[in-house]
Amino acid sequence: MEPAAEDEKPKPRRTQADKWALNYAAAKQFYEREGHLRVPRKHIERIIVGDAADGGSSEGQEVRELRLGAWIGNQRSRAATLSPQRVQQLSAIGMRWT
Repeated sequence: MEPAAEDEKPKPRRTQADKWALNYAAAKQFYEREGHLRVPRKHIERIIVGDAADGGSSEGQEVRELRLGAWIGNQRSRAATLSPQRVQQLSAIGMRWT
């Protein structure tokens, strides 16, 4: 038996905070492109994550498809339980809460 090679090892799990940050980045991208956050419920936003998204090389970049419309609706319905920092972040990019 030999240890698994780097390409055979599973990717590290994402925390809830990482997932929220990724969805927020997608919402910000949508807002910058469209000028609003009236996202249709079934909208899927494509976002580039990894080194290239930070201005690095294209090595290690990945295109992710996020269900942004559903995420926005969920944030709106959970507004009372969101942290003040998250509410402020979303409000800064045009989130309507009602």
